[in-house]
Amino acid sequence: SGQVGSRDDGSPEPDFPKQVELAFRRLESVLKAGGCTFDDVVDVTSFHTDPPTQFETVLAVKRTVFGEAPYPTWTAIGVTWLAGFAFEIKVVARIPPAA
Repeated sequence: SGQVGSRDDGSPEPDFPKQVELAFRRLESVLKAGGCTFDDVVDVTSFHTDPPTQFETVLAVKRTVFGEAPYPTWTAIGVTWLAGFAFEIKVVARIPPAA
């Protein structure tokens, strides 16, 4: 399922850069629970309430979490409502072979 940048109480983080960082941290936890890392991500979909003003912030965080190329495909979608959030991210990841 998609991840958003919520505070511990479930409310949206009002600071957009922090909201994006929280969403990526929550996503990292989900990946880890499945035995994956960001290197295993093959497809990304992100939802933005104001893409022109938000995309550079998202790209800055992306550069810190994804390793070297090849990078996953990425579809960014502009939306009008995300239940109080400004950004949501969901991914498809491959489960790595057992060691």
